[in-house]
Amino acid sequence: MANNVVIEHARILFRNFSGVESKFNPAGRRNFCVVINDEMVDILKNDGWNIKFLQPREEDDLPTPYLQVSVSYNYYPPKIFLISSNGKTPVDENMVNMLDWAEFENVDLIIRPYNYEAAGRSGIKAYVRSMYITLVEDEFDSKYGDIPIK
Repeated sequence: MANNVVIEHARILFRNFSGVESKFNPAGRRNFCVVINDEMVDILKNDGWNIKFLQPREEDDLPTPYLQVSVSYNYYPPKIFLISSNGKTPVDENMVNMLDWAEFENVDLIIRPYNYEAAGRSGIKAYVRSMYITLVEDEFDSKYGDIPIK
């Protein structure tokens, strides 16, 4: 049985928090990818997580290991929070699509496993359990940050 995966200072790739249909994604499936550090790759692969590798752009670079993570509000809604100088703001299903374009300064993430067996295949699907996203702020964010939104 796989355990939750805790990643601090996560590097996020291929954001699709809005669930937009694409060549690699059916409509409505919200997800993103997170880079997995080298120390965790073998542990997660041995546990059954579906680790993939992004091919390097430069000849001397190594492939980058990553894990696709689903964002689903169906059965176990994730706890997602935006962190800014104004405090902590919860992100619900109606707001999560804005994360496709937000500029992240830091992401701390807990991924929960879901063990599945379907169509003769089995494995672990990764879901967001909790995610704390610190936003990059500009000089006006702090200047106007204390003014209430109406």
